[in-house]
This record gives sequence, C-alpha cells and structure tokens, in this order.
Amino acid sequence: MKKFMNSVDDILDESLRGFVLAHEDLVVLHTGPTYVSRLGAPARGKVALVSGGGSGHEPLHAGFVGYGMLDAACPGQVFTSPTPGQMLEAAQAVDGGSGVLFIVKNFAGDVMNFEMAAEMYASEQATILVNDDVATDDESLRRGVAGTLVVEKIVGGAAQAGASLAECHALGVQVNQRTRSMGVALTSCTVPAVGKPTFDIGEDEMEMGVGIHGEKGRRREKLAPADDIARQMVAAIIEDLKPASGGQALLLVNGFGGTPLMELTLMYDAARRSLGGTGVEVVRSLVGNYVTSLDMAGCSFTLSLLDDEMLRYWDAPVHTPALRWGR
Repeated sequence: MKKFMNSVDDILDESLRGFVLAHEDLVVLHTGPTYVSRLGAPARGKVALVSGGGSGHEPLHAGFVGYGMLDAACPGQVFTSPTPGQMLEAAQAVDGGSGVLFIVKNFAGDVMNFEMAAEMYASEQATILVNDDVATDDESLRRGVAGTLVVEKIVGGAAQAGASLAECHALGVQVNQRTRSMGVALTSCTVPAVGKPTFDIGEDEMEMGVGIHGEKGRRREKLAPADDIARQMVAAIIEDLKPASGGQALLLVNGFGGTPLMELTLMYDAARRSLGGTGVEVVRSLVGNYVTSLDMAGCSFTLSLLDDEMLRYWDAPVHTPALRWGR
C-alpha cells in the first residue's frame, strides 16, 4: 500500500488541518471534539444544517460547509461514524436561533449516533434520513450515498433563503423521495489502517451496486463496455423511481476517487443516451468526484426528479470548498 501519510493515527487530523488551511476564508476547524463549521457561524435567524459521517468520502461532508449548504460537518475516522458528542457540540455552535436540521446517511452507526445527539439536544431540531441507493431491495436498509449532496444543496438553498425548520425538513424528505442512485466499482478501496484492499476483484470483473465503504453490491459481473454498464445502472434507477413522462431531472455522475474525469464524462454521455426514451428531461448536471470511497475506481449515477421549487434552490448561489456557483 502506498499512501501519502506520516502515520495511520494522524492521517485524519493532518488532512483536516490542511483542508481548513486551504479554505480558511470559508471554514473553521474545531477540536475536542472535532468538527468543521462555516466561517462566521452561527448565522442568526437561519436554520442550521449539520451533517457528517466517516472520513474517506471527501469532499463529503466538510467540503460542502459554507454559504448555501451546510453550517457544520462532523468527520469520523475513516469509514467510521462520528460520535454523538461531535454532533451535539457542532449543533450547539451553529444554531442561530431557528433550529438545527440534521442530515443523516442511512448507515447504522450514523443513524444511531445522530439519534443520540438529537435526544441530547435541548433546542428545536429535526432529522432527514437519506437512503437513495437502489442496490438494496429492502428500503429500510438502503444506504445514503451521492444523493446526500443533492439533499444538502437543495435544503441548504432553502435555509439560506430563510425557510423555516419545518419547511426545510419537508423539502429534504421530498428531495430524498425523488432521488435514486446506483454505483459500480472496478477496483476495491484501501483503508489506511487496514493496508490492503477491502475486497478482491478480478481484472475482468466489476461490482454492480457497490456501497461507498466497499460493501458488496447486487452482484459480481464480468467487465462490460461503458454503454452496457450505463444502461444497467439507469434501468435500475428508472425501475425504482418510476418517473412521470416529461419530468425534469438532475443527473449527477459521481466518481469514487480513483476514476479519471475523462472516464466520468464518458459515463455521463452514456447515461444521457441511456435515458433516451424514459421520458426524463435532464435539465441540470453535475460530474466529478463528490462522494468518494478513498481510492476506489468506479462511479455512481444519481437521478433527482425536480419540481420548480427544487430547481430554484439547486440553482441558488452556493460557496463552499467543493461546490460553488452564482456568488
């Protein structure tokens, strides 16, 4: 295993220090417990958005802290949930008096620890559970993956515009219900503390429906041409989402950290062609590495059906380390 690091024990702390130094005009690092907050927080009179999860998915979540998105992010160790103490401290620090909205990916550790933090938090708060991954048939077990970005951006736009906690929560639930994702891996990822790939996969194989921690997907298959892979991923999303003909949508092609942008844009082209005849009109797009899995080669497709309100808040100005437009 080759990694740029000094020691496994210090990799997260040193990475966070470097991240905040590179973006000190936008974010602040807090330690004891660790969390990243928006510079100038709390924003008085605005609903505060707090999210978090295990590290290794950068830029999720700390990269989305800033104007128009999150007010704070709580990073755990690699692929490990942050503690309730981190979440509670972050919420208290960024609450501007209009309540706190926790945005939680549907992983057991994240759900449990955010529930504990919410129970301990004395002020007004609510929680959105993101579970956009269609690789799992059981909806209660569906993982929160790249659709988390879409929820954070659209709800962040609403909060920045002055929406109430109840309005932000209802909007986030609706966005999650209208968002589906599917991923495919060509290689495993390597957790620094483990020092070897999470799973073995042949040079001529791919894992269809993989999770962002390297969890097994729907099935192991022989590597296929990009068009065939895209058709299979789009079909799984459309079958589950059942979009109405003529509906508008956002298409996100997300890299897992080890796939060149040239291949991601190629997959975007394949996804757009695969959507032909589905009745979905792609009106907004995003391509890049946003919800990663360390050094895994692979990508995911996320399709979000948009109404006028969601489209307006997606387009709203945002200024974070990893996502910025309109400001």
